[in-house]
Amino acid sequence: MDFFSILTLFGGLAMFLYGMQVMGDGLAKVSGGKLEQILENLTSNPLKAVLLGAGVTAVIQSSSATTVMVVGFVNSGIMKLSQAVGVIMGANIGTTATSWILSLAGIESENFFIRLLKPTSFAPVLALIGIIFLMFLKNPKKKDIGGILIGFAVLMFGMETMSGAVKPLADVPEFTNILTAFSNPILGVVAGTVLTAVIQSSSASVGILQALCMTGAIHYNVALPIIMGQNIGTCVTALISAIGANKNAKRAAMVHLYFNLIGTVIFMCGFYLLHAVTNFSFMEQAATPAGIAVLHSTFNITATVILLPFNRMLERLACLTIRDTAEEVAVSAEDQEFMILESRFLEKPAFAMEQGRNAARKMALESHEALRTALGLVDNYQEEAAKRVEDMESKVDRYEDELGTYLVKLSHKDLTEKDSHSLSIMLHCIGDFERISDHAVNIMESAQEMHKKGVRFSEKAMEELCVLEKAVEDIVDMAYTVFTHQDVSLAVAIEPLEEVVDELSQELKRRHVQRLRKGSCTIEMGFILSDLTTSLERIADHCSNIGVCVTQVREDLYDTHSHLDVMKNSPDDSFYRDLEQVRMKYVLP
Repeated sequence: MDFFSILTLFGGLAMFLYGMQVMGDGLAKVSGGKLEQILENLTSNPLKAVLLGAGVTAVIQSSSATTVMVVGFVNSGIMKLSQAVGVIMGANIGTTATSWILSLAGIESENFFIRLLKPTSFAPVLALIGIIFLMFLKNPKKKDIGGILIGFAVLMFGMETMSGAVKPLADVPEFTNILTAFSNPILGVVAGTVLTAVIQSSSASVGILQALCMTGAIHYNVALPIIMGQNIGTCVTALISAIGANKNAKRAAMVHLYFNLIGTVIFMCGFYLLHAVTNFSFMEQAATPAGIAVLHSTFNITATVILLPFNRMLERLACLTIRDTAEEVAVSAEDQEFMILESRFLEKPAFAMEQGRNAARKMALESHEALRTALGLVDNYQEEAAKRVEDMESKVDRYEDELGTYLVKLSHKDLTEKDSHSLSIMLHCIGDFERISDHAVNIMESAQEMHKKGVRFSEKAMEELCVLEKAVEDIVDMAYTVFTHQDVSLAVAIEPLEEVVDELSQELKRRHVQRLRKGSCTIEMGFILSDLTTSLERIADHCSNIGVCVTQVREDLYDTHSHLDVMKNSPDDSFYRDLEQVRMKYVLP
């Protein structure tokens, strides 16, 4: 094997890893985060957890990606450690799907239809279809499918290239001598562990082993311990991911390690004991890609069947390894809430977007609740409720900081067009929700001032203020619905109501001046009324911003003033007809 053969081998490995990455990313984008949501909504049923872990891993073609995601779920409190154990076991089974696909490379037959099953036969067809999807179709979903097909084809070409590069090794005595050393079970396990830990993918290391099998120089007594080691080596990714995570997330990574370590020890002890008694004849035979796939699946299924009944013991073992310290401060409920913005989820942009949407909805609800509570204080002040408004405003501020940072990081990832629009809307709107909560605090402070001074609005002024408050509550409800569902048709209804809020605010101030002249109200109450109406007016402005943002981003336009001008000066006068209807709904007494 000369220098150029080594170059070809590494080139094939690079193609293999890249193809796997492209295929996995394409599958994740097509799923739109749904696979991760299935994992997120797991029940505590261990068998269901195993099946879901296996299914998700088989689809995204990476047990490492699944276990890193599980570490993120546990760290954010979305998933309990007990649920994670079953998913991790299932992930080990799911990753064997790759080895079965790769085993097709070993098919040998003159039959036309059987030869079509060989990757060298159908991979070019998939590549051609994939490139047509990517270059000539506009639908983002079909482009992602094209990426999957291209990724699969590249992966298979990489496998074929590696196989061709290592074929000359069959005639190299030194290579055969090195492999003989790996027939020692311990050395074989170490070699498999190191190889997988370096390339961070058990699927890829199994692919390399299957490529080497093509030389005919690898026997099953060499392949078996290497496969065992490959399962241990894949734990490295989850262990690295757990650095900086909380105790339970670290325990989830340890469960993955213990499952593979204990499973390897049990399987190898049992297997070699039976081999000593019955002398398995196939151990001295040359391994095939299909045989490697069988061994890989047999080990992972056997280990799961044996250890699943003892899942609680694995959990306790991880807890004994990663102990809680007496001085460790418990994570507050609020901190736990913000952990849904897990940095580990950024590697799966579709799911990270869903987590961002969940956080933005919670932020909007918190802002909305702060306003409702503050408005209730104007007529019935309570110190406890005033404190809640301040706490909610602080929480919304934190949401703006953490969610804004998270979304900026996410914006650098490969997003679908739909997710890219959603991200732009969230980045624009979270500032408006934060300002609404600020104005809620202003309203609370006005109510607090009235309470401390022992003053109240007159019955007439309070009736008028209630009409304005109702209009503002309705526009906030509308803006929240528009934001949550990105409802462009409903967004159009915000602007007439915002105009009515402005008119009501001006009319309230005018009526106050009239009462002031008659001596039925005071200048001091006028200042408080002005502060209240100004806050309510500005809240309506922020709701208008949200409605315009959703419409503009959907239409790929970013000129707010131009948009409002077009809306108010439309040839059919629809805006002014809607405005008249809204005016009739909010009439001052």
